[in-house]
Amino acid sequence: MKKYFITGLLVWLPVAITLWVLLWVVGLFDGVFAALVSASQAVAPEDAQAPLERLKEVPGLGLVLVAGGMLLTGVFVANIFGQWWLRQWERALSKIPIVKSIYSSVKQVSDTLFSSSGNAFREAVLIQYPRPGCWTIAFVTGQPGGEVAEHLDPRQFLSVYVPTTPNPTSGFFLMLPRSDVIELKMSVDEALKYTISMGVVAPPAILGSDAQPLVELPRNPPG
Repeated sequence: MKKYFITGLLVWLPVAITLWVLLWVVGLFDGVFAALVSASQAVAPEDAQAPLERLKEVPGLGLVLVAGGMLLTGVFVANIFGQWWLRQWERALSKIPIVKSIYSSVKQVSDTLFSSSGNAFREAVLIQYPRPGCWTIAFVTGQPGGEVAEHLDPRQFLSVYVPTTPNPTSGFFLMLPRSDVIELKMSVDEALKYTISMGVVAPPAILGSDAQPLVELPRNPPG
């Protein structure tokens, strides 16, 4: 009975978690849409209140409309006219106290992470952490910059993010010598699965023992 129960669990658990994630995403977007509708009801005439209230009860409508709004926004700002309006919007936000600090910080991080020309989180590496002899997977986020670059040569150091397990949204930011970082051929998705599953879901071996560091490691690792 135990064997059959575990076998059935292995079949249905991935399905249940997938449905739970999808429902969570739909609920999140529906919540955003409901908030926008509530804001519209505050200024809408009385004869429009009932239709707006009914819109909030349509399941999945928020996901469709919010996703469609994001798509249309992307199309709009992809041309010169849209870029001009975007600059005016950012200029207006930059003059509001507190808001400008939050907005500029979030925008800088999101532009770095999601830019198609950026290198952040595009490469998985192997490093020794938290002490020599202990190995973990990290993700390259760039090179030391600003004042830090005056002390750490960007040609010799890399900035990496070490995610925690099983929650990869928290972790540690490290700047390491390139010689201490081993480049992995696995994709970022495979590396995340490996980390989140605590090593249970291992990616297929690509290079095996032929994997090479970004710069050749010394025979005796420091420390």
